[in-house]
Amino acid sequence: MTDIAHIVSRYGIAGYPGQLSGNTYAFPVPEGDLVSVIENLKGIHGLPLKTVAATDERETHGTFRIYYVFGIPKEGIFLVPYLNVDKYTQVFPSLTPLYHEFSAYEKEIKSFFGLLPAGHPDAKRVILHSETFPKNLYPLLKDFAWDSKTTLSEEEREWPEFQTYAGEGVYEIPVGPVHAGIIEPGHFRFSMLGEEMLRLEPRLGYVHKGTEKLFEHLPMEDKLKLSERISGDSSFHHALAWSQAVETLAGVTVSEKARILRVVYAELERLANHFNDLAFIMLDTGFSFGGSHGTRIRERILQWNEKLSGSRFLRGVVMPGGVTKDISTETIDELQNDLDVIEKDFSEVIEVAEETVSVLNRLKTTGILDRDVAEDHGALGVAARAVGLGLDARADYPYAEYQNIQFSVPTEETGDVYARYRIRVREAHQSFRILHQALTMALHAEGPLALELPSLPADSQAVGIVEGFRGDIVYFVKTDQQGKITRVKVRDTSFINWTVFPYIVSRDVIPDFPLINKSFNLSYTGNDL
Repeated sequence: MTDIAHIVSRYGIAGYPGQLSGNTYAFPVPEGDLVSVIENLKGIHGLPLKTVAATDERETHGTFRIYYVFGIPKEGIFLVPYLNVDKYTQVFPSLTPLYHEFSAYEKEIKSFFGLLPAGHPDAKRVILHSETFPKNLYPLLKDFAWDSKTTLSEEEREWPEFQTYAGEGVYEIPVGPVHAGIIEPGHFRFSMLGEEMLRLEPRLGYVHKGTEKLFEHLPMEDKLKLSERISGDSSFHHALAWSQAVETLAGVTVSEKARILRVVYAELERLANHFNDLAFIMLDTGFSFGGSHGTRIRERILQWNEKLSGSRFLRGVVMPGGVTKDISTETIDELQNDLDVIEKDFSEVIEVAEETVSVLNRLKTTGILDRDVAEDHGALGVAARAVGLGLDARADYPYAEYQNIQFSVPTEETGDVYARYRIRVREAHQSFRILHQALTMALHAEGPLALELPSLPADSQAVGIVEGFRGDIVYFVKTDQQGKITRVKVRDTSFINWTVFPYIVSRDVIPDFPLINKSFNLSYTGNDL
C-alpha cells in the first residue's frame, strides 16, 4: 500500500495538500510557486517527466488546469502538481526556459486549448496546419463540437515558413509529405551544403485524426478500439496502456493469468517490430540479405500473433479487466519450441551482418545523438538507451507480471545508428528470455481471463504506462463529477523523440538520412493523434 505521507515528506511537497487518486497524488500549485516546485521534483530529486496534460474544467471548477505528471520509479505512484489557469486571461508560465523537455507539451497546449505559455521562446502552432485549420480553432475546448467541419477561404490560408540558411552554395531540399513508399506523410526541409546536411526542419501533423477529442465522446468499448488504432504497429501496447489506466481508476487488479498473458503478447509485438526495424536498417545500407531475412523472421512472429489472437497486430486481445484470449498447454509447448528455432535463425542473420564491413561502415558514427541533447529533450526508449540512459517502463514502473520476470535493460554509449541497431538486437534476445519465463508461468497461472469493472469514481485521474518497442507510452485518464471519462491525454514515444531529430543530422550527408530515420522509426500518427 502506498505510504503517501512518507512520499509527500520525502519530496518536500508537504506544503501543498493534495489528493490520492488511482496511482496519482495530485496537488494544486500557485502560479508563483510553479517553477520552484518543478525544479524541486525534476532538478533536485531527478523525477522523470512522463507527460503534461491540459484540461478544460471551466464548467466544473471554473478554470483550465495543466497537470504535470512525474513518475517515481519502482514505487507505482505519480506525483502530479497542477496549475489552475484563469479562464479569462488564459495565460500560464512557460517552463521551457527551465527545461526544454516542456517545450513540445506547451506548444501542443497552445494549439489545442488556446492557452498561452508566457515566456516560451517559440510557441508556434503544431499539428493543426495553418493552411487547413482556422487560426482560432481550439478543438479540445469542451464547447467545440467533435463533429464540427471547418473550412478556410484562400485569403485565410497561411502557408508555412521555414527557417532558411544563406550563403554561397547553400540550397534546400524539400522531402514529402508524400513519400516514395507505403509510409505515413511528413515533410522534411533540409538546408544543404553540397551533400552535407546543415539543418533539418520536420513538419508533422498530416495524419491528425482528432483522437483525443474522440476519446471524450466514444462509448467505452469503442475507446478501446480507438487506442488500438493510434499507432498500428503498437496496437497491443497502446490498448494495454489504456486498459491499465482504466483499471487503476476502477481499483481493479487483473488476475495472475491475465497479467502473464499480457507479457506474452507484449513481447511478441516487440519482437515483430524489432525484427522489422533491423531488417530495414540493413536494407538501407544495401544489405539485401539482412533485409530479406529480417522481414522473413518477422513474418514468423506475425503468424504466431494471428494463431494466438486472430489478429496479426494483436487487436482485440487486451481489454480493461484482462485479456480475451487464453493459450492452451499444447500451444505453449509449440510456441516455446518455435521461439528457440527463431532465436537461432535470428542470431545467424545478425552474425553475418556483424561480419559485413559495408554494413558496419554505414552504421557506425552515422546519425549521432549526443547524450546531453537526449537528456534535455527527455528522449525515450531505444534512442535513450543508445546513449546510456537505462530507461524502461517494464523495470521502472513494473506492470503486468514484469516484476516477477528476470530481464536486463541493455544500453549502449555511442548514440549512433549502430548503437540503436545493437539495442534492438540485444532487446530481441531479452524478449526471447522474457517469453520463455512468461510461457512457463502461464502453464500454472490461475484466475479468470477478465474481470468486470465497476463504475469509475468521480473527479479522479490515473496513469497507464507501458514500454512499447520504441519506448514508453503514457495515458493520462480523467473522469468528471459523474464518473464519466472526460479527458484522455495520449503521449506516444514519438511525440518526444521527434523533437531530437534536428540535432542528429548536422554531421551527416543526405544519403544517410533514410538510414538515420529508420534507426529511430518514429510514428507519424502516434505524434499527430
